[in-house]
Amino acid sequence: MVKSKTRWKIEEIDQELALRLQQRLHIPPLIAQLLVGRGICTLEEAEKFLGGSVHDFYDPFLLDGMDIAVTRVKEAIEAGETILIYGDYDADGVTSTSIMIHTMRMAGATFQYYIPNRFTEGYGLNEGALTKAAENGFAVVLTVDTGISAVKEAELAKELGLDLIITDHHEPPEVLPDAYAVINPKKPGCPYPFKMLAGAGVAFKFAHALLGEFPYHLLEIAAIGTIADLVPLVDENRLISKLGLKALEHSANPGIQALKKVCGIEGKVSAYHVGFGIGPRINASGRLETADRAVKMFITNNPEDAEKYAYELDMLNKERQDLVEAIAAEAEQLVLAMPEEETNVLVVAKEGWNEGVIGIVASRLVEKFYRPAIVLSVKADENKAKGSARSIAGFNMYEALTECDDILPHYGGHPMAAGMTLAVSDVPELRRRLNELARDWLTKEDYIPITKVDAVCRLADANLETIEQLERLAPFGVGNPSPRILIEDVEIVDLRIIGKDGNHIKCQFHQDGVTLDGIGFKMADISADLSLRDEANIVGELAVNEWNNQRRVQFILKDLAIPGMQIFDWRGTRGKADKLKALDGEVRARVVAFRPRGQEQLERQSASWRTLYLEPKPGTRQLVLYDLPRSFAELKEVLNACSTLERLYCLFGEEPDSLPALPSREQFKEVYKAVYQHKKLAHKDIPLLAKAKKLMPSAVSFILEVFLELGFLSDDGEVYELVKKTEKRDLTESRVYQRKKEALELETELLYSSYQSLRAFLKQLVLQDAGTKEKMYHGL
Repeated sequence: MVKSKTRWKIEEIDQELALRLQQRLHIPPLIAQLLVGRGICTLEEAEKFLGGSVHDFYDPFLLDGMDIAVTRVKEAIEAGETILIYGDYDADGVTSTSIMIHTMRMAGATFQYYIPNRFTEGYGLNEGALTKAAENGFAVVLTVDTGISAVKEAELAKELGLDLIITDHHEPPEVLPDAYAVINPKKPGCPYPFKMLAGAGVAFKFAHALLGEFPYHLLEIAAIGTIADLVPLVDENRLISKLGLKALEHSANPGIQALKKVCGIEGKVSAYHVGFGIGPRINASGRLETADRAVKMFITNNPEDAEKYAYELDMLNKERQDLVEAIAAEAEQLVLAMPEEETNVLVVAKEGWNEGVIGIVASRLVEKFYRPAIVLSVKADENKAKGSARSIAGFNMYEALTECDDILPHYGGHPMAAGMTLAVSDVPELRRRLNELARDWLTKEDYIPITKVDAVCRLADANLETIEQLERLAPFGVGNPSPRILIEDVEIVDLRIIGKDGNHIKCQFHQDGVTLDGIGFKMADISADLSLRDEANIVGELAVNEWNNQRRVQFILKDLAIPGMQIFDWRGTRGKADKLKALDGEVRARVVAFRPRGQEQLERQSASWRTLYLEPKPGTRQLVLYDLPRSFAELKEVLNACSTLERLYCLFGEEPDSLPALPSREQFKEVYKAVYQHKKLAHKDIPLLAKAKKLMPSAVSFILEVFLELGFLSDDGEVYELVKKTEKRDLTESRVYQRKKEALELETELLYSSYQSLRAFLKQLVLQDAGTKEKMYHGL
């Protein structure tokens, strides 16, 4: 048995709704089920989801405050007033700023842009920047991707005579800033139909409203910000991403062309390319330095400058990756050294950790340990620790921090991610309180990751046509993940470890005459738990592997389970001790030797596998059959003693019986005739008789033992002598004959059979034992 590493939550589908969509849209059943599973249940919703065009965008003036803001900006443009675009340093902030710069250029505005420094100014509007803006003669400050919580700063802007227009998408506080205009789809009372726009999405809507026409040329930048900000890719976000990704494929923007080049992106552009290629390089700028060069890359018209900026971002991203790896390694060591009572919520802190990457490190800890995690960068000279938190399902990080607000001067976020600042001396207390909350809020099951399974299908359904249909659901991301498919009862027919560091597995699955290639990234650790011909349930994603102009379906393995008992075929292994050492793991195996020779070998080898046990007991999960059992009863007794058996290792194979086959009745007659003619047979003459009858001496000895038991012969230890006047008896009446017959049958079944036959035979014995136990239990 191999247990899945995650909890599989299979989506319950309203089959009636799915059938209705399937029939009305003429789509495959799997696509209809996936749509319903994503909450797309009506014909109109499905058509919009699968299609979608610029005509499906909402009127930007439905955003509350948009008309006031656009009117003021137009007045500023006509009056020649200077506008300050105030942005943010992450990928969403950079793209929002870039969208607004392009918009102001097209509108003929006089403007400048400003992005605060993460390390010296921190996030959001700050009073120093506003004061400087007023001193430099700016009339309007237009924020993008920030400002919704800037209550004090808005008051200052008013005092300084600045007209502050806020465009943001973050959760609004109870008291909104008293600004000239506040544009945020989440603002209370805002009638905008879709609330989940990214900052880049809000900036894109502002561009549409100000320019008076749909800004096709800004879709690609808006798509980057939307995907990189991890907002749900549904409704208008889906439209922005879908159309924007298409625009990215043929972009004329020099910065985007250069960025695609350093990312190695050619041809079709997917959300994956943005999320794992483009986005991280934009973010790297603001994480390690300032975000200025990322903005310059998006807004320049000079290809050479664009290439220079893209190259610098690529170098910064590599530096960021090295930094993350180093800090993550240190953080993991701190976690491993923690006492158990402090591991429900992981709180790690160290001086010198870069504030710009601690959020990524927190995500790494969650990924590795599946625990809520907070990573804090310490400034001992200021007695300050600044941290970033990531959580798991069931543990609301924002609520947890609220419970600790007396020691958190600054904190904010949402259930799955947050940020905070506190005194270094309060870090142990924060760790203690959060771990205490986790003990109250979480169960043991909550610490097992969840894998949402979107659909269940057969291996035959995993074909190129299905994948082409699945592509209609793209782009995939938050809110619209790549479909996870469960395929049950597949046979593992090939299994190899691959990769430079041996971290991945390559496998093949077989079912009903269909074979499917599979690959499991960073899953090499499970290879030791798998055996060829195991029947597995697999969860993963369908993809196309293109090689040498050939397209083949590939299953990206995410998790795997093997229900019931596994049987490992180690028959004939010469290095038995090495095999036993390999089982000296977390789950201790028990080993049984049936024969004296095997028992002696085990006693000699015991020093090298001290954690193994010589006899099966109730509760045994792993059992090794060291040598061949001598009877079915002996084998059944051992298996019957292991009611919870998950893995059975067959290590026998070097000790076949000295009698390769049971002598025939004709051979019994020939030996009897020889003894009858001479009336007696000395033990020392057995080899001569065997040679004469073309038998092995062991076969002749066996025949004589059967005759002895049946009373046909007597034996004084040196000579067999014929007994006169004996009754006629059948060979099957001999217990010696029956035992040898059974032993040879068992040896054939266990030692000379194929793996499939061996597995079927042993599993049947276990099932018979289980059935007997169940009958006995119900009979009490």
